[in-house]
Amino acid sequence: MRRLIYLLILCLLPTTASWAARTLDFSSLRVGHYDDHSKVVVDLNGPVKYKYFTLSRPDRFVVDLLDVVGKGHTPSLDFNGSAITKLRNGVRKGTDLRLVFELDRVAPGKVYLLTPAGKRGYRLVIELAGGVPQRMVKTPAPVAPAPQVKKEIVVAPQNRDIIVAIDAGHGGIDPGAKGRKGTLEKDVVLAIARKLEKLVEREEGMRPLMIRDGDYFIKLGDRKEKARRHKADIFISIHADAFPDPRAKGASVYALSQSGATSEAAKLLANRENASDLVGGVTLDDKDDMLASVLLDLSQSATIEDSLDVADRILKGLQGVARIHKRHVQQAGFAVLKSPDIPSILVETAFISNPTEEHNLRSWRYQQQLADAMMAGIRSYFISNPPPGTRIAAREHVIRRGETLSEIASRYHVSLDTLRLANQLQSDSLRIGQVLHIPTSDS
Repeated sequence: MRRLIYLLILCLLPTTASWAARTLDFSSLRVGHYDDHSKVVVDLNGPVKYKYFTLSRPDRFVVDLLDVVGKGHTPSLDFNGSAITKLRNGVRKGTDLRLVFELDRVAPGKVYLLTPAGKRGYRLVIELAGGVPQRMVKTPAPVAPAPQVKKEIVVAPQNRDIIVAIDAGHGGIDPGAKGRKGTLEKDVVLAIARKLEKLVEREEGMRPLMIRDGDYFIKLGDRKEKARRHKADIFISIHADAFPDPRAKGASVYALSQSGATSEAAKLLANRENASDLVGGVTLDDKDDMLASVLLDLSQSATIEDSLDVADRILKGLQGVARIHKRHVQQAGFAVLKSPDIPSILVETAFISNPTEEHNLRSWRYQQQLADAMMAGIRSYFISNPPPGTRIAAREHVIRRGETLSEIASRYHVSLDTLRLANQLQSDSLRIGQVLHIPTSDS
């Protein structure tokens, strides 16, 4: 359904739109070494979209910059004392720029974008573990550089992970509901959220995004904005219900109501000059009222439908763990569910005001069972509705330590012979980091 909606959106858009590529100035590359990490900084002429991942045998840290063009010549950088042995770059898919850091050992890393400050513009920062105290070094570009030669690194397309945004309700000065024994909602839902985070981390082709990972307060609007900023594929808000009558008990799952969507649409249309990438990556600020309204309505309808789908799957999973308070998915106008482009649900795990359920919510085992049930629903939804461009959609499996071919075949419900044939395997030996294509069936 969502793919059909996006096709309809594209048909409604003007055909003259264009996207200007950003420029990365190679000569501005600089590296700094610190006690426990090294940092590479590069200047850009505007904000960019990027992704990064690691490869093994040999160890590499790869950064892909989308719609970015390289300019200038790479200076000689001093990587002594760091895990980096060499930096190379190449054009990917004709429009993207790939930076490959060759490493002499496994070096966890992260990438983030700094916005303009003072006289400095946008800067992309790449941090890799390992390093020695040393001043920031910048070597000027060669006086007589060699002629620039375009070189494309030929690699298999890298499909992305599905991002699961996990929102532990309340936090900080907002404790949420309180049980009779003093149990705070903000504490138990964070514990459940962290267990779900670990399950998502272990799930092939998925990556968790914790909206709140500590005891601090986040505004409701900022929660959904963080999910959108990190391009989450789904948003799950975890709560614990309360009621004056302590006999009330059971779990419930909510999606956004149509009235909630209508009120949110009115706000977005009133302020759409400040709202970008709301409907399938399409900004509303240059559309007339009628077109903007149609685009937003299409996107919201698809999102609510997807939200109801995943909510129903999670509710079915919870039926095997907890008493169910509402046996059908409920719809309400909760603020955190109002993203027009991200399927969003809210799970009321139990009534913390009920003595028995308060006791359950404090239990590590019960928290884990709730997380397992939610993970089962998420897994089921994305297997049936994999977002395009993801590893699950491509049915790719990256080999991890200890995995065997027979276990992988069993997990994806295909025979060993089919799996061997699809990947032209001469034996059942596997290596960590190897990518297998998973056929859709044995046929």
